[in-house]
Amino acid sequence: MIEVEGYVDRITFRNEENGYTVLYLVNPSPKDGEDEETCCVGCFSFISEGQYIVVRGRETVHKNYGPQIQVDSYEEKQPEDSMAVERYLGSGAIKGIGPALASRIVRRFGSDSFHIIEVEPERLAEVKGISKKMAISIAEQFAEKNQMRQAMMFLQDYGISMNLAVKIYKFYKDDIYEVLRKNPYKLAQDISGIGFKMADAIAQKGGFYKDSSFRIHAGIIYTLEQSGTQGHCYLPENELINQAAAMLVLDRDIVAKEIDELTLNKEIIIEEVAGERRLYSSRLYYTELNCARMLLDLNIDFPGDVIALASQVEKIEKREEIELDEMQRQAVYQAARHGVMIITGGPGTGKTTTINTIINLLEDEGLDVLLAAPTGRAAKRMSEASGREAQTIHRLLEINGGVEDDDKAGIHFERNELNPLEADAVIVDEFSMVDIYLLYALLKALVQGTRLIMVGDVNQLPSVGPGNVLKDMINAKFCNVVKLSHIFRQAAESEIVTNAHKINAGMDIKLDNKNMDFFHLERSDVQAVVNVTVQLIMKNLPPYVNAQPYDIQVLTPMRKGELGVENLNKILQAYMNRKSPEKREKEFHGVIFRENDKVMQVKNNYQIKWVKKNRFGDVYEEGTGVFNGDTGIIKEIVEYQEIVTVEFEEGKLVDYDFSEMDDMELAYAITIHKSQGSEYPAVILPILGGPRMLLNRNLLYTAVTRAKKCVTMVGSSATVYKMIKNVNEQKRYSTLCQRIVEMRERETGEYN
Repeated sequence: MIEVEGYVDRITFRNEENGYTVLYLVNPSPKDGEDEETCCVGCFSFISEGQYIVVRGRETVHKNYGPQIQVDSYEEKQPEDSMAVERYLGSGAIKGIGPALASRIVRRFGSDSFHIIEVEPERLAEVKGISKKMAISIAEQFAEKNQMRQAMMFLQDYGISMNLAVKIYKFYKDDIYEVLRKNPYKLAQDISGIGFKMADAIAQKGGFYKDSSFRIHAGIIYTLEQSGTQGHCYLPENELINQAAAMLVLDRDIVAKEIDELTLNKEIIIEEVAGERRLYSSRLYYTELNCARMLLDLNIDFPGDVIALASQVEKIEKREEIELDEMQRQAVYQAARHGVMIITGGPGTGKTTTINTIINLLEDEGLDVLLAAPTGRAAKRMSEASGREAQTIHRLLEINGGVEDDDKAGIHFERNELNPLEADAVIVDEFSMVDIYLLYALLKALVQGTRLIMVGDVNQLPSVGPGNVLKDMINAKFCNVVKLSHIFRQAAESEIVTNAHKINAGMDIKLDNKNMDFFHLERSDVQAVVNVTVQLIMKNLPPYVNAQPYDIQVLTPMRKGELGVENLNKILQAYMNRKSPEKREKEFHGVIFRENDKVMQVKNNYQIKWVKKNRFGDVYEEGTGVFNGDTGIIKEIVEYQEIVTVEFEEGKLVDYDFSEMDDMELAYAITIHKSQGSEYPAVILPILGGPRMLLNRNLLYTAVTRAKKCVTMVGSSATVYKMIKNVNEQKRYSTLCQRIVEMRERETGEYN
C-alpha cells in the first residue's frame, strides 16, 4: 500500500455515473524544484481540479499508460500552502474565478483564503475585480461543493453507489440527512434506480426495525409494483397481504393493519367487486380509468357513402392486383367509417394485405396516416411490407429520456394531449404487446377525429408489462372488431402457418418430418437435446435458411433448469463466441460477457443515449432509449473507462456503464416471452419438460409463429402434445374491459 498527497492537476477521464476517474496528482518536490506527477485511477465520489487530496492504493503498470496508482481510498485535505490554495481556486472549480483572480485572492489573503471564503466572504470584495454580489456567489458555490462532497461521503457509508449518490443528492440536497434519519424508504418512491430492497438495506444500516410502519408501507407498495411485472393491474387483498408478508418476513396480520393507512394517503386504491377487495396502485388505477375514457371518446362514426366506399376498395384491389376476402373487405370498410377498430387474426390470414389496403384507401382520400409497432423489429417488418415509414410507438410519440416527468422512471413523451400527433389515422401492428402504460401514452397523443386502427393476434402472449390490453378491448365489445380466419393459399403451403393454426385450435400436429419447414427431432435426455441444438445452429440450419448462426434463435419456455435460458446461453456462447486473447471480457452478475457476444436489453431504459456513426466515425444521428427485448452485439469492452459498447439494430451504438449491465443478458437463447414482436429466419425449440404453467398452448403457438422459414423442435413429442392440450395460462388481474363497459353503460343507459 502506497500513500501520496498533492493537488489534482488535471482530470483526463471522468465517468459521472460511477465516479471512475483518471487524474494526475502533483506534489511539489523540493529535490529538483519540479512538480512530481502521479497518475491515479479509481472511483472518486466528488473531485475537481485543484483539490488537495491524499490517496492510498497499489502501484501498478498499465500496458498502454505506464505506472499508475490503483486508488483504494482517498481523503480531502485543506491545502497547507498558498500555492495549493491558488491551484484550487484557479482550476475553474468555482464559477467566475480564473487563474488571474485566484492569484489576486491569494496575494491578499494567503493561506487563509479558504477561511475568508467560508467565514467572512464579504471581505473578498477587498480584491480588485470582485463585487459584493460576486463575493456572495463565490461563497455559496464553495459551500455547495463542500456540502455535496460531504453528502457523497455520507451516502457511501450506506453502501450507495456513486451514480445513485449523485441522483439522491441532486433530488434532496441538504434534506438527505433528514430523509435517511426519518424514512429512508422514501428513496424507493422518489429515486429511479432505488427499489425497496436497496432502501431496506439502507434502513437496516440506519437502525430501523423490521416492523416499522415505514418499512411495511414501502413493502406493500413494492409488492404491488412487482405484480405489474407479472402483468397485473391490481391484486386481490389476500394475495397482496400474503406476498408482502412473505417478502417482509412479518406476520400477515401486522401487514394487513397498514392497508387502511395507505388508502387514506391515496397511495393505493381499494375497489370491492362481488365481495372481493381489489388493491391498485393509484397510478395504475387511474391509468386504466383514463384509457377507457379516451377510447370511448375516440370511437366516433365518420359519414360516408357505402356504395362509393365499396367502389373505391374495388379500384384499389385492381390497382394493387390483390383480391380481398369478405372479412378483409369488412375490416377496410370499418377502418374508414369508425374512429376505433381492431383487426385480429393468426399467421397467413392476410393482416398485412388488409393494412396496406386501408393505407391506400385513406391516402387516396388525402388523409395522413402514421404507422407504428411496439418494437424496432416489428416496425421494420411493417415498413418493409407497406413500403412506408413505420416507427416504434416510443419514437412516434417522440420519447425524451432526459426530461423528468411525474413517472419515477423519468419517461416523457413530447407528443401528448398538449402536443398531439398530426395525423388523420394511426395504425399500430403487433398490438398484443402493448401494455396499459403504453396504451395510455398513445391515447393521450390522439385527438378526437383521428382514427386508431389496432392490429394484432389475440392468441399471442400478452404484453410483458401490466394489463391485458388487446384481449380486454375485444371483450369489452365497444368498437368494431374484425377477426380474419381464412388462410390464404400461399400461406397454407407453409407447415409453420398450418401447424400454428392447428396448435391454436387444440389439434394435434404431425411430427413426421415430411415437410420442408417444420421438423421435430425426438430426443429423451438433456445432453442429447443440447448437442442437437448446437449442431443445428452451428452447422445445419444456416445454409438451409440462408442465414448466419447469430440470426437463428433458440427459444425456450424457462429461465432456470438445464434447458433454461441461463444454462443454454453459457453453452451456446462457448461454441458461438469462443474465449480468445483477442476478445476482452468482463463478468457481470455472475455471467461472462465477451466482445462479439449476442445480447439483449431486458428493461426499458428511456434515458440512455445512442448514436449512429458513418464509416469515418462521425455521428450523424443520435437519440435516447433502449427497450426491453432489443438485441445487439457487444462491440467493445473498455476496462479502464468501465464501458461496454453495444451495437443494436440499425447501427445504434450505446455505451453502457459497468453499473448498467444488470439490464443486459446474453441472447443466444431467450425466453419465448422475450421473442414477442420478433421474427427469425429459423427458430429452435428445445422442449423436454418443465412446470405445467409454462408448458401451455399459448406459449407454443407464440414460439412457432416467430419463425419465418423453419421451425425445429428438439426433445419430447409427448411434451409438445401436452402443451397443445394445456389451455391454462397465468391469470392476469386487469380491469380495462370492466372500465370500458361501465362507462359505456352509464353514457348510453343500456345495461347488460
